Amino acid sequence: MSAQPDLLYSEEEEALRAAVRDLLTDHCDPAGVIARTESETPHDVPLWKTLAGSMGLAGLLIPESLGGQGATHREAAVVLEELGRSVAPVPYLTSAVVATEALLACGADDLLTESASATTVAALAVGLHVAPGGTVPHVRLEDGALHGELTGIADAAVADVLLVPADDGGLYAVRAADATVTPQVSLDLTRPVARVSLDGATGHRLGESGPAVRRALRAGAGLLASEQLGIAGWLLTETVRYLKERKQFNRQVGGFQALKHRLARLWLEVAGLRAAARNAADALATGTDTDVAVAVAQAYAARVAVHAAEEALQLHGGIGMTWEHPVHLYLKRAKADSIAYGTAGAHQEALAESVDLRAP
Repeated sequence: MSAQPDLLYSEEEEALRAAVRDLLTDHCDPAGVIARTESETPHDVPLWKTLAGSMGLAGLLIPESLGGQGATHREAAVVLEELGRSVAPVPYLTSAVVATEALLACGADDLLTESASATTVAALAVGLHVAPGGTVPHVRLEDGALHGELTGIADAAVADVLLVPADDGGLYAVRAADATVTPQVSLDLTRPVARVSLDGATGHRLGESGPAVRRALRAGAGLLASEQLGIAGWLLTETVRYLKERKQFNRQVGGFQALKHRLARLWLEVAGLRAAARNAADALATGTDTDVAVAVAQAYAARVAVHAAEEALQLHGGIGMTWEHPVHLYLKRAKADSIAYGTAGAHQEALAESVDLRAP
């Protein structure tokens, strides 16, 4: 095993990217995403079934022996880049990555097989804001039944199975039909969050919640950087395209020196984010310096994605502030992602502690 991370994309990864991008181009246009956010069903279930079932992407991280693809986090990162480019309202990160990692840690073969075949959507019932190694809220286990409330659970509304941490240290699989899922106000309408209430629900104990949740949140944080890369990359590309078309004083707006400098700075930031995100994906795939790679990626990714969205909004002028233009979707996703699986500050603190540079 090489000690040097491989930051380049393989031919297979580029082929996967092309296939996912073609599908999203045909089935996830910005107007359709905006219309869906205004409806009572923000999740694009038909798109999810195509991605998860027809293309088999739900099982990328699941071994072939359980019906999955037996791929690595590098391939999952490529998928998330493309989903980020389209702000696709599908539970890929929460189900195919985070919940799958928790199930893998517990050895829950039956649920993994169901997830790989796209017959079950699972969601880890831990708030989207919780960082790897952070305090994980849990519910009470009394007489074999689960009681309590958990908030900020991403994609709970579309989940079939909820993976719930309990106060006995176990992680329990609870059918969503046995829980009360109440939508909460979410800035990012393409990744809604909900409150999950359990009042005597029964669950199947999968294993120890501590190691499973830590593994799941670490993978979620590391691969979230690839989604943020996709967001920032789309915003940069679209802003450059718009500034080449927009004219002022009979000149292309993109020809003004001040705007060239802003775009050049943003390009450098996106290039740096690409390196950090690829490093995190490679580290997750190989198990080499994973905690450090994930912390570095998330300490950097949020700022770049949010900055790209702010620049796109400003440089698109008036149209960037309208509901009809998709820039606002990317700004909201970037803002929401900036606190998902830990803030940049939380990851900076984790990185500092790993090298014994704790704050005074």
